[in-house]
Amino acid sequence: MDEMGTGIDVDAAARRLHGVAHRTPVLTSTTLDERAGGQVFVKAENLQRSGAFKFRGAYNKLASLDPGTRAKGVVAFSSGNHAGAVALAAKLFGIRAVILMPTDAPEAKVAATEGYGAEVVTFDRFADDREALARALTEERGLTLVPPYDDPFVIAGQGTAARELLEDVPDLDVIVVPVGGGGLAAGTCIAAAAATGVKVVGVEPAAGDDTLRSLVAGERVAIAVPQTIADGQAVATPGALTFPINQRHLERIDLVTDDELVDAMRFCFDRMKLVAEPSGVCAIAALLQGKVGYGRVGVILSGGNVGAARFAELLGRDVERQ
Repeated sequence: MDEMGTGIDVDAAARRLHGVAHRTPVLTSTTLDERAGGQVFVKAENLQRSGAFKFRGAYNKLASLDPGTRAKGVVAFSSGNHAGAVALAAKLFGIRAVILMPTDAPEAKVAATEGYGAEVVTFDRFADDREALARALTEERGLTLVPPYDDPFVIAGQGTAARELLEDVPDLDVIVVPVGGGGLAAGTCIAAAAATGVKVVGVEPAAGDDTLRSLVAGERVAIAVPQTIADGQAVATPGALTFPINQRHLERIDLVTDDELVDAMRFCFDRMKLVAEPSGVCAIAALLQGKVGYGRVGVILSGGNVGAARFAELLGRDVERQ
């Protein structure tokens, strides 16, 4: 499947990832069904290699490179999950990776990225232009940039999560996904387009509603860097490649608050025995708030990269709020 000549081929990505990426399980919960008002099928990408769906896109991108180009190494910028994914993919290919990470990136994500052997270079997300810094590194060191979402191979790789979900549960009414830069949503939309009648709903943190605002405006708009616990969705504007796809295919965007994200983290831990990060449970948070309203719902739990201390801190804040 190729999205209107963009070169985004989810089927080809699935072939590259076969035997490399985990085929993550699809889980159910009677309590979640009751809270959501339908049958819910959770694609647990928190159990993916590197702890998030991002490994799919990173590996697919590296696998698509000419071997000579790939051997020179790669560079990426990320607040965490894409960083770890690129670092792990580079390790598997035996090449170097340089990762730009914001100074306020979660410690657990920085440690994981360095643990895979990548060189971490920090920047100030509120003052520095991460894309300009990444371009400078590509020129100085002869590296290839692996974007976090605005790349056909990255989007195609992310779409394999939904492709697998639809294979395992073929009669879904809707798939609900977190939206940051839009790569997972775009890949999901492309995978769902092959399954007649399957809608896709995106969910953003209320403090980071750049995609919703862009859909309303009919064009990409920029907001201030979001202040939200969902660091994986702290994006100021949708991707240039991802936005037109999501604009064509997304049914709508729902919003959730930080408190609702913490509620969803607690629910996943208490009732499903799953550890998930705030951005990872964004779609589940919408379901728990009754914001989706479809019968058979697929949902992508996108990541679980949250350190024990941060996890306890966030859930402790939730207890205080109660």
